[in-house]
Amino acid sequence: MTNQKYSVNQHYIETVLNWIKSGEIAIPEIQRPFVWDNAKVRDLIDSLYNGYPIGYLIAWRNPDVRLKNGDISAGKKILIDGQQRVKALTTAILGRNIVNKDYKFIRIRIAYHPLEDIFEVSNTAIERDGTWLPDISKIITGEIAIHKIVREYCNKNSDVDEDFLFGKIESLRDIAKKPLGLIELYPDLDIETVTEIFIRINSQGVELSQADFAMSKISANEECNGPLLRKCIDYFSHLAVAPEFYQQLVDLDEEFRNSEYLSKVSWLKNEKEDLYDPSYSDVLRVAFTSEFNRGKLADLVSLLSGRNFEERTYEDEIVKNSFKTLRDGVLNFINETNFKRYLMIIKSSGFISPKLIRSQNTLNFGYVLYLKLKSLGYKPGNIEKYIRRWFVMSVLTGRYTASPEGMFDRDVKNIKKDNFEEYLDNVEKGELSDAFWEVSLIESMNTSVSSSPYFNVYLAAQAKENDRGFLSKEITVQDLITHRGDIHHIFPREYLKKFDLKRGRYNQIANFVYMQSEINIAIGKKSPNVYFQELVDQVNGKKTKYGAIDDKKELMKNLKVNCIPEDIFDMDIDKYDEFLVKRRKLMAEKIKKYYFSL
Repeated sequence: MTNQKYSVNQHYIETVLNWIKSGEIAIPEIQRPFVWDNAKVRDLIDSLYNGYPIGYLIAWRNPDVRLKNGDISAGKKILIDGQQRVKALTTAILGRNIVNKDYKFIRIRIAYHPLEDIFEVSNTAIERDGTWLPDISKIITGEIAIHKIVREYCNKNSDVDEDFLFGKIESLRDIAKKPLGLIELYPDLDIETVTEIFIRINSQGVELSQADFAMSKISANEECNGPLLRKCIDYFSHLAVAPEFYQQLVDLDEEFRNSEYLSKVSWLKNEKEDLYDPSYSDVLRVAFTSEFNRGKLADLVSLLSGRNFEERTYEDEIVKNSFKTLRDGVLNFINETNFKRYLMIIKSSGFISPKLIRSQNTLNFGYVLYLKLKSLGYKPGNIEKYIRRWFVMSVLTGRYTASPEGMFDRDVKNIKKDNFEEYLDNVEKGELSDAFWEVSLIESMNTSVSSSPYFNVYLAAQAKENDRGFLSKEITVQDLITHRGDIHHIFPREYLKKFDLKRGRYNQIANFVYMQSEINIAIGKKSPNVYFQELVDQVNGKKTKYGAIDDKKELMKNLKVNCIPEDIFDMDIDKYDEFLVKRRKLMAEKIKKYYFSL
């Protein structure tokens, strides 16, 4: 019995490149765009020419699958490590275009100087210099015959010996005969084992996620139109961040332009919303969870390989069904109506800015919930209510922070027809008990982290209720958040620092408010009992110093919506801790009232 998990073999570079050309090895070109600079490509060619090792490639072969007629179809190799090196060889030696980090199709040409025996990235000056061979790909691939190269070069450089030049060019062409190590992982390995092997072998600290494996599996299956589906996922994610990329996509990717998917993503070309900018991992996770009712992406990798979990075999029919189901999930995800409707619901909860949302997985599962409830025929009004409550509950409890996949798996299995309200009610009773609202939440707000989920929910509550900013007559908290207003201190920071309070004490979230900068500047370093007495004078008809509030009832209302204790008028440093305790309680009460109003 052996525990061997892989084989190691040496292959000629030309053999590996032929596998790339024939599709025997699949490389997801967009999933990991080419990020090397041109000089690194030159250095790779130089290392090969001089006989230096360039490391191993790692490929994971798809398992053989059983066809309906009983035949066996051999799986392709998927390159999971070494993509940058292979792409460098592809562009430098095969002369192919590759996709760079800006999603542009580029070609890197490497030049060779036979007299000095050096390589350089080709440029206009090199092309004009007759002592250089400006593109080694034409020589190595045999596109130009050696005798023609020698004749033309010697015509330009009459003092060069032909035999000498023949020798140099033969050495150059021998690059294709250099050995390249290939570690081939066995097809029956599970994703956890493959990840462990990758981590142990890879010395550059590159992370490889389950989404990367899934994207590799997708791209390797041409029969199920996997390459186009993978492009759709990747292009959607890129367009969500950079809408201006659309025209470049149309101009440069003819295959995608002529596919059904272009029209599905074209709405993003005019989209400026940045509340939810999903990565390809997010798209995969939501599409998979919503359609397969599973939360673990490792299962998607297995299903795309044709895994029959009961029989422990691999079947072509499962591959085809899995690709079809995933495609349906992706199309539902990228659907303009679905996407915008979901974001509208999140915004209606008061989460109007991405800076109020620190958990992408909470957004992801909210979208899963939307897609599931819609597919199950829930009424639109109920869908909105359930998503608002579920989303805010998840933020408050950090539901998808520690083990998101396990929680995704558990929750999606409980989204069934006509019973989600019951499940939500049970979760609320367990997670949002009286002890949570009256003790746990208040204690959790004893923090100086301004991105705290509790503070973000508090701000969302203010945004939803259209509260005015602290001491503002007309400007709302929503205005201040949307237009990049600033968070300021009720007990001014410089005032507290005079008493040697450290950052963790003066930056308590219970001391934070959204306030107009000009009001904050006017307050300066004053103690609350000083500037609040000036506010009393202001609302009693004296000179206006802070904002435009000139009525006592309006002032008291402003304090109430900003959860400021009514005895703030008499507070100084001696009552700072008392202030924090009182305000945390008021903030918790506001959050509770907000939650049950959703």
